[in-house]
Amino acid sequence: MLIKLAVSSCAQPGTGSERVTMEVLYKSTRSDDERITASMAVLKGMSQDGGLYVPTRIPRLEVPLTELARAGYREVAYQVLRIFLTDFTEEELRSCIDKAYDSKFDTEEPVVLRRGDRADFLELYHGPTIAFKDMALTLLPHLLTTAAARNGEDREIVILTATSGDTGKAAMAGFADVPRTRIMVFYPKNGVSALQEKQMVTQRGENTRVIGIYGNFDDAQTAVKEIFLDKKMQQALADKGYRFSSANSINIGRLVPQIVYYVYAYTRLLASGEIREGDKVNFAVPTGNFGNILAASYAKKIGLPIGMLICASNSNKVLYDFFSTGTYDRRREFLLTTSPSMDILVSSNLERLLYHASGDDTERTSRWMEALQKDGEYSVPDDVMDAMSDFAAGYATDEETAQEISRVFKETGCVLDPHTAVGSYVYRKYVAQTGDHTRTVVVSTASPYKFESAVLDALGEDTAALQKQDRGPERISELSGVPVPAAVSELRHLPVRHTITCEGTQKAMEKEVRRFLGLSLED
Repeated sequence: MLIKLAVSSCAQPGTGSERVTMEVLYKSTRSDDERITASMAVLKGMSQDGGLYVPTRIPRLEVPLTELARAGYREVAYQVLRIFLTDFTEEELRSCIDKAYDSKFDTEEPVVLRRGDRADFLELYHGPTIAFKDMALTLLPHLLTTAAARNGEDREIVILTATSGDTGKAAMAGFADVPRTRIMVFYPKNGVSALQEKQMVTQRGENTRVIGIYGNFDDAQTAVKEIFLDKKMQQALADKGYRFSSANSINIGRLVPQIVYYVYAYTRLLASGEIREGDKVNFAVPTGNFGNILAASYAKKIGLPIGMLICASNSNKVLYDFFSTGTYDRRREFLLTTSPSMDILVSSNLERLLYHASGDDTERTSRWMEALQKDGEYSVPDDVMDAMSDFAAGYATDEETAQEISRVFKETGCVLDPHTAVGSYVYRKYVAQTGDHTRTVVVSTASPYKFESAVLDALGEDTAALQKQDRGPERISELSGVPVPAAVSELRHLPVRHTITCEGTQKAMEKEVRRFLGLSLED
């Protein structure tokens, strides 16, 4: 295979030196047949064989962490993206980054690392939809349209996405009215918070469509994948001048930007003098679809000194059970919790971790995924579990989550959302069980304003009365000292634009896709 070399003249800011980067190609987790460029992997979203795109080799950071400690978020983003997205030019990447991380974030830098009582909190919710999905989904539209231009794609791109609450709004906010794109989001009608639903159904943009399904996130995610891979549907799209892509973390263009904030967090600790270069840091990550914690794993692979990755689940503890037993079993009751973005039983991105942990074995990976689809479970051998020994896992019930929100508030005055509280609780439990006091960063994935009822209940407030008076957000502001975000206050004045619902099946959802795109309903 011919290896191309890409040269960047700005890889080391302020020095004028050049670095040579080998091209990184992408392939499916389920076969070795295809090798494609990064831009094509972003454009396609997922492989036709049902697998997810992974890099054929793991690159390494090319700038010392001590140098990145003197850089801002945008420069760190460029240095991470350039080693993964090697067929994008420096000008293209910097343009995408500058357009993404601008004044739409309410802090000077897009993320904030805040000192907590027993761990640091990496706040990823300062973007337009007040959840961590903004960190990738403000960037993805620019990467995707650039990828389309690079590959001579003249068809209109249709973004088809399932959401457990946050991805949908963040994706639509990113793609709304972007030329030559349309975006369609499916969400569980009774499985998201009131504010999450309000954010989605009031979404503006003539190219947007939101559908509530009668089912759970796993139903939506499964049906979206089936629609993606349906050859008749692909032909119908092509005939009308469309092509599918994805904004879920199955798209490598969504996953790679998530690596950035782990590198940034480490370099902030370096910059403050709280760690020295080479010191290990643990990350505790609230986890549902496994994309966020997988990004941390990739950060470790590219050279970030990470110790343990602490996978925090809610009562839908399929990942906790997997890391405890080596068996992934989705055949269980689906629970609706106070941390709905983690209400998931099929964690799609675990497939990428299994591929790497099995020694890049496509045959075994494909067999496990087939067993999951057919039988609802699979088990992996000891060698694969040993390769994932840097993962620890725990879970928190709704009661434990509420207790953690209350505890952190009483001890620090900080108000956590339920997902961050799951991460914080699981981290404390991990320390109690292991005695591991390595410096730890808890990933704070959403603003407490996004889960008003659960937060106010946990803090002992009269939630019903506050909501009747429409004072819930103001009360959270009084308690936390943090102003009500514009993303919340503006919802009071936005009209509902999306009211369609359907069953959570491939047939019903495909029918809505066809209606949205003006395709025949009879194919």
